[in-house]
Amino acid sequence: MGIDEAGRGPVIGPMIVCGVVIEETNLSELFKRGVRDSKHLSPRRRKMLKREIELLADEYAWIAIPPHQIDKERINELELRSMVKLIARFCPQKVFLDAPTPNPKSYERRLRELLPHRIRVKLVVENFADENYPVVGAASILAKVERDRRIAQLERRYGSFGSGYPSDKRTIDFLKECFRRYGDFPPIVRRRWKTVERLRERWGKGLS
Repeated sequence: MGIDEAGRGPVIGPMIVCGVVIEETNLSELFKRGVRDSKHLSPRRRKMLKREIELLADEYAWIAIPPHQIDKERINELELRSMVKLIARFCPQKVFLDAPTPNPKSYERRLRELLPHRIRVKLVVENFADENYPVVGAASILAKVERDRRIAQLERRYGSFGSGYPSDKRTIDFLKECFRRYGDFPPIVRRRWKTVERLRERWGKGLS
């Protein structure tokens, strides 16, 4: 089983945590088809690979964590608990996952603390696992395609806001316009993130 996420960094939209269960005999097929970290693939290529992954996978599922929940709790804990739910659902023998922190061993220890005692599973927790293990790359692709789908739905409702990352001028312009018109941000925004809090403070003082 591979687990990965999409949407840790943006200030807009949910984070998606995905788990993919694939028989070891099919792992070579993932490699042959070019399955790897979704960040290195175009949206069109991700969609094409998504269909192939779904055909090769025994099971897969994702969990969406909305902005209001990310505002209330630490994002690492939310991701870890989502991983626990996916592992408990599928009960795989072995799980590969991408550690989002500089210390994978510490991340693995916390994950084991959260896992129910009845679950016995071998964990492979590494930085850049989405680049090194195709099964994690598969989870990365499914998570990214699902997040992109949800972002497209949000843009149809709220208008274009770019990538959702604070480095994107379109995203900042969208946030600024929302604050100018309504004095606040819509529920798709992670309000407690430092970037958003700094913008609210600055714009609240009338600064550009």
